[in-house]
Amino acid sequence: MAFRDLLPARRWVRRTLLVLALLLTTAAGAGAWAYARLDGNIRTDEATDQALDADHHRRPAALRSGAQNILVMGSDIEATKDSQRSDTTMLLHLSADRKRAALVSVPRDLMVDIPDCALPDGERSEPEYAQFNWAFERGGAACAIRTFEDLTGVRVDHHMTIDFTGFEKVVDALGGVDVKVPQRMRVPGGKVVLDEGEQHLTGEQALVFVRGRTGVGDGSDLQRIERQKEFVRLLLGQVRRAGLLDHSSRLYPVLDAATSSVTADRGLDSLGELYGLAEAAGQVPAARTAIVTVPSVEHPDYWGRYMPVEDQSEALFEALREDEELPAHLYNAYDPDNDEL
Repeated sequence: MAFRDLLPARRWVRRTLLVLALLLTTAAGAGAWAYARLDGNIRTDEATDQALDADHHRRPAALRSGAQNILVMGSDIEATKDSQRSDTTMLLHLSADRKRAALVSVPRDLMVDIPDCALPDGERSEPEYAQFNWAFERGGAACAIRTFEDLTGVRVDHHMTIDFTGFEKVVDALGGVDVKVPQRMRVPGGKVVLDEGEQHLTGEQALVFVRGRTGVGDGSDLQRIERQKEFVRLLLGQVRRAGLLDHSSRLYPVLDAATSSVTADRGLDSLGELYGLAEAAGQVPAARTAIVTVPSVEHPDYWGRYMPVEDQSEALFEALREDEELPAHLYNAYDPDNDEL
């Protein structure tokens, strides 16, 4: 990817986090009742916290005090009906001095070693070599976190899961979003079909846009990740054009939908804690924000699946563990002259 393509992506991350901080600030000033309602929407992931506590001896240690690693997972419950998978997984890394940040995407089809994980019935799953998003299906967020930690050696400090039903509600609360659909799209098994061209998408239609793979370009996770980033950019533009930050009565339904979709650990399960995270991350200069995907290539033994590029991925994981700048060849060098919002 060329450097000129990375700067807009870095600005996209920073803008997203700054807008989130502004939204949460507005919520704090909206009145005690509204704040309490929104704060109460955020669910605490007690089961995951307990499972991780039980497996604490199997988890990697945090090597650099003050650095923060937050794993964000998108719950794909609609796709599998009676179970759920993590359709999107990203690690947000904040350096201890809060002068650098990294956003690392993990392809859902990356073949990895999934450890034995605690199951709801008290039993444990069998270890297996499978695609990354199966970990969430096997043992929920705790298993996905343990799989990520085993893959990278990076200690996850906090986590949150965002369900796609909430995503639909946010888009609908905004009145929909104008999007250019690259070609006819449909999620396998779904009834909603998007035609090619510019159109106004409802929440249900937007979910097809951000999740669709089959028949769209090369059908890869990497392409879908780029489409998701483009959609969030358009979503933020909708927020600005609608002037929601100046009208708390119009903003409330959006915040209500957004907070209702979040399940987080005990350290991120309140508006105040989410605001602190968004504020810290949003203040990192755009040119000091690295956006990468775990280096991967097609797996020779599993069609349509990936495997990590060993030397490149290990260099990435070591930098995250040691809280150092990521290897420049993974995303090109920083450019201090292009630090704009």
